[in-house]
Amino acid sequence: MKNLNITLLFSGETEAAFNFYQSVFGGEFNVLQRMKDMPGEHPIPEAEKERILYISLPLAKASLTGMDVPSFMPAPVTGTNFNISLDLDSEEETIKIFNGLAEGGEVKMPLGPQFWATYFGMLTDKYGVTWMLSYNQ
Repeated sequence: MKNLNITLLFSGETEAAFNFYQSVFGGEFNVLQRMKDMPGEHPIPEAEKERILYISLPLAKASLTGMDVPSFMPAPVTGTNFNISLDLDSEEETIKIFNGLAEGGEVKMPLGPQFWATYFGMLTDKYGVTWMLSYNQ
């Protein structure tokens, strides 16, 4: 396993929140993508296109990451507005861990290639914890 990230979910406040975290912790964002940057067709309302798709602020050997949840998805609830993100070392490890965590849970996004990752998948395990798994060659 390469890295463990905590991903905070917001309803349009990600940019302000991460500017605040940057002022507290210092450092530079190593990723900042907006909803409008997604390739292909996606049902993102025009008013939300400047919202944050993904942002990452390195902290020690991990990263604090965040995203705005589109309005067509359930709104995040303060206290449960986070996901655990794993950056894995291989395709095999990604598949093994994804399948293990998915047992008895609910797959939100099947494991597969994405424009930002060789493989990516998202699921909520049987205990209600949401995981995002990534592998990049």
